[in-house]
Amino acid sequence: TRKESSAASDVYKRQILLCGGLPRNRILERELMLELLAPAGSMEALRAAVQNGADAVYLGCGAFNARQSAKNFTPQTLVEAIKYCHVRGVQVHLTLNTLVSDREMTEAAELIRYAAQNNIDAFIVQDLGVVQLCRQIAPGVPIHGSTQMTVHSLPGVLLCAAMGIKRVVLSRELSREEIRYICANSPIEIEVFVHGALCMCYSGQCYMSAMIGGRSGNRGRCAQPCRQSYGYTHWQEKYPLSLKDNCLIPYLRELQEMGVVSLKLEGRMKRAEYVATVTAVYRKALDEMTVTKPMMDALYAAFNRQGFTDGYYTSRVDTKMFGVRQENDDDGKWLQAARQSYEAGETPLVDIRFQAMVTVDGSCVIATDPEGRTCRSDGPVPERAQNISLTGAMLAQRVSKTGGTPYRCVEVRTRVDPGLIISASAINAMRRDVLNQLTAIRARREEQVLRKPKPVPEYKGPSGLPGLTIQVTSREQLTPMLLDLETTLLYVPIHILLADGELCARLVQRGRVAAVLPRIVHDGELPRIKKSLEVLRAAGVRDALVGNLGLIAPVREAGMRVHGDFGLNIFNSASMNVMRSLEMASATVSFEMTLPQIRDMSKAVNAELIAYGRLPLMVTEHCLIHNKTNECTCHLKATRLIDKTGAEFPVIRDGDSCRSVLLNGKKLSWLDRQDDLAKLGLWATRLYFTTENSKEVDRVLNDYMNPEPLDPGACTRGLYLRGVE
Repeated sequence: TRKESSAASDVYKRQILLCGGLPRNRILERELMLELLAPAGSMEALRAAVQNGADAVYLGCGAFNARQSAKNFTPQTLVEAIKYCHVRGVQVHLTLNTLVSDREMTEAAELIRYAAQNNIDAFIVQDLGVVQLCRQIAPGVPIHGSTQMTVHSLPGVLLCAAMGIKRVVLSRELSREEIRYICANSPIEIEVFVHGALCMCYSGQCYMSAMIGGRSGNRGRCAQPCRQSYGYTHWQEKYPLSLKDNCLIPYLRELQEMGVVSLKLEGRMKRAEYVATVTAVYRKALDEMTVTKPMMDALYAAFNRQGFTDGYYTSRVDTKMFGVRQENDDDGKWLQAARQSYEAGETPLVDIRFQAMVTVDGSCVIATDPEGRTCRSDGPVPERAQNISLTGAMLAQRVSKTGGTPYRCVEVRTRVDPGLIISASAINAMRRDVLNQLTAIRARREEQVLRKPKPVPEYKGPSGLPGLTIQVTSREQLTPMLLDLETTLLYVPIHILLADGELCARLVQRGRVAAVLPRIVHDGELPRIKKSLEVLRAAGVRDALVGNLGLIAPVREAGMRVHGDFGLNIFNSASMNVMRSLEMASATVSFEMTLPQIRDMSKAVNAELIAYGRLPLMVTEHCLIHNKTNECTCHLKATRLIDKTGAEFPVIRDGDSCRSVLLNGKKLSWLDRQDDLAKLGLWATRLYFTTENSKEVDRVLNDYMNPEPLDPGACTRGLYLRGVE
């Protein structure tokens, strides 16, 4: 992969200014030690993580985290958790990694303020509007871009940096070479998932649970339909969407050498014993840089789906990556051992140094922690010894007894005047007092600078019937009827425009045509995309549709207008305002929103809504067609998955790549209720053609111009009426 020019380009510099500038440390000073970041779905799991060697934990509080089914934390237990961790030298990252509606923004702002007041160490965020909110309220608290942001390329990382994000959690689908390249060129920290469940879909791009049952993965309510059974031509008890858990424990040294800053363990939904076991194994692997069979056995016992996989990391993306959960017959043994690790008492985690003095003038004990914080406790004036005098060795032995506390004594310096004696209880009291003082100090942090969030500017959208945009996925769908229809914008995949210069020229002459970019474009694929954009720009194409943050800068570099697709997950007025700051020409609102939410959203940029089509439920790194046939025939034919209810899910390609897009079986249709859409302040409504042939395209266009009542057997209103949890 050649080095990208984005960071140095004028376009990128302009992007930085638009977003408010890069973080202060333009050149990242990397730590020598990797951070081990463990999940905490409950207070018990948090203790399990800390007592087994986590450097940091991540947890959710309230409604704005991607694991709503975990126990999570209340505001009160959040404070308790932060103090517990800080005393033991462990950081706490708060997950705010869901999409937030306009009505929820006030509550989100209160949580951000509350967490910052109580010394949270970082926010993990998905929603672009929430990123903006965090920066406004608590500018001193680092923001980490969640894997839900679907950042999988260097331009995506650079844009996050420009928006004030200090760390990015990369998509799990990246290979070692891709991670290495991003780390080498990133101005901010990089975090990588190394162990735990793998979603079949790129995180942040899965709408399957929402469309099937109203439980949105982007809102923390995923029902995990990928773990269910499916067949290709008829239902079978097979699991083509259920991946084995990720396990990168053999590659920790390699990840460290790349410059990865944090290793993330998945598992906020899992029991505390699982957290204890996995954290302990990875702690040992990090400290000793070795992996033994007993360590792997412990991981297998804790949880596995017919083994583990490193397929994405090692670029072995094949059917061996799939597996399902099997019950462990040996549960009792490992559960008991795991529970013992955090219930038996304190693990000494914090190195402290003591000074102890017993002189004719008095006695005292002083303790200093690794950060240089010092506490002192004064004791009684010693007495003259009648028999045995106190020695420095005797004093050191008594002072160093830190059992039952989170502290490990690594040094005791003593000064004892000859001929004196002081009771053991007095020494113990000074030691306890100084450690209690130290605990109180370590639980506190400097007060954060907190500000009121700025009100989001309100922009009214146009009134009346929105314009019409049409998106096609095949050459056949560009029917004469479609080409004769007047449209605001016609979205055509970039590979179709490139393959037929005559067609491209005709479409440019006809009117506004936009190139549709694949939703997923890795760094190695960017040079080809950039070259293609240059060719199309020279041919007169002025617009492009992008569904990922990493494609905004390349499109702008090509001198084209950027239109945001549904993959950007625009769910509120604040994120629309971010689109305005990025000078987007338009933005497609999330199809997980309701019509009232869309109506009340500020239209900071031209707002577009998908009004017809099979909605995309997943985009996968795996080629589902290849997985079925063991042949790469996805360019020749489509396929479909069928669940146990008989519901069908067509599969198409993401652009001209071998990545798959899983579509909803029923088509979304609002063709008969265009008057309702006219009340929403939209710039355009989109007809999205996926599996339709030319005759079906013409029939839909006719229905658009001459609406017929909805056929509930073939079509759905989607989530615009019922919304999502």
